Amino acid sequence: MKVIKGYVEGVIQAFDEMRHHKLRTALTLLGMIFGVGAVIAMLSVGEGAEREALRMIESMGVNNIVINARPADGDALKSIREHSIGLSLRDVSSAATTLPFVKDWSAQKQVKTFSLFSQQGRSDATVVGVTPSYFNLSALMVAKGRSLTQADQSHYRQVAVLGPEAARSLFPQDKPVGGLIKVNHQWFEVVGVLSEGEAVQSKIQGVKLGGERNQVFIPLATALKKMNVKPLEDELDSIKLAIADGVEPSLAAKSLGHLFERRHGGEKDYEIVVPADLLAQHQKTQQIFNIVMACVAGISLLVGGIGIMNIMLATIMERTAEIGLLRALGARRKDIARQFLIESIAISATGGVIGIVVGLLLALVISAAAGWPVAWSPFAVLLSLGVCMTIGIGFGLYPAQKAARLDPIVALQRD
Repeated sequence: MKVIKGYVEGVIQAFDEMRHHKLRTALTLLGMIFGVGAVIAMLSVGEGAEREALRMIESMGVNNIVINARPADGDALKSIREHSIGLSLRDVSSAATTLPFVKDWSAQKQVKTFSLFSQQGRSDATVVGVTPSYFNLSALMVAKGRSLTQADQSHYRQVAVLGPEAARSLFPQDKPVGGLIKVNHQWFEVVGVLSEGEAVQSKIQGVKLGGERNQVFIPLATALKKMNVKPLEDELDSIKLAIADGVEPSLAAKSLGHLFERRHGGEKDYEIVVPADLLAQHQKTQQIFNIVMACVAGISLLVGGIGIMNIMLATIMERTAEIGLLRALGARRKDIARQFLIESIAISATGGVIGIVVGLLLALVISAAAGWPVAWSPFAVLLSLGVCMTIGIGFGLYPAQKAARLDPIVALQRD
């Protein structure tokens, strides 16, 4: 009990010293504040980016492989069409029948839209023709109504599923399901609305993602049969293949590459995207970013630790007579060392707490300014506090030992 009381009194005395030297303490705290703030902001942004990347990869499907058509026009397109008809449903059929690891597939084609409206509003949403399996392979959930079905596809039905933003634009005052929208010159009945989900970035590692929140989905067969398609244009914009469990996506992509190379006459009018590889590449990039930011934060913390040592050494010079008096009254060397060590830890802990608040605010500013996602975790806070305590002890040990070793007779003779 006496030991605990001694520590409590030491903490109170430490904060009294900090209060009596406000400016000096504030300047000493700056290094810790900036260092801890940088650590918190770095970990928050890094954690947010990691979760966002995982969410984006999930929308593509970790076990999926995506084949996108590469756009071309003019003479380049004519030259390509001499050897390849472009990305088509025949490519999908060939892959599904010849490659046993393909367990499911979906395809999509964007519709050139010059008019999209309902009786209640207009929208700039993108209209996309998709197969019914598209929603399952893209992890899209329908919140209201139903999804597209194989019957819609087989009978060329003019039905549509709206993304949540498109639904709000086209039906600001009414329920979308059952309503009618006009895409160019064709009327479509709304049969479903996607769930809100979470907003995601439009790209990862340079690969464009869906942006399904502001899209209108119609049956692919309807889009190909009833909507305008330019001559020489690819029949499909994108194909998504679901790979069987246990098959390495990178190896499956190589097999698909050989197949598509033969079918397209050696023309590179497509690109194969492996989401699992994108995730690994993103994690590597994020790791490099974290290392750089950790070095910056470490330098700031090192400067803060040096500042703490400096102020503690200055405090010893100012309080030499006090130390001598305490020793004369019976204070032991370890009591003096403990008091100065407590003061060092108090300074670093105070800087750490303020730095945590600054780091959280800085992360919010970064998120608002750059549009980066942030996510906080208790690990970041505990790590920062642990680093602060370590710095307080590490840089406070030498001053504490120096104060404890002062000769009480010599110390009492100092003014």
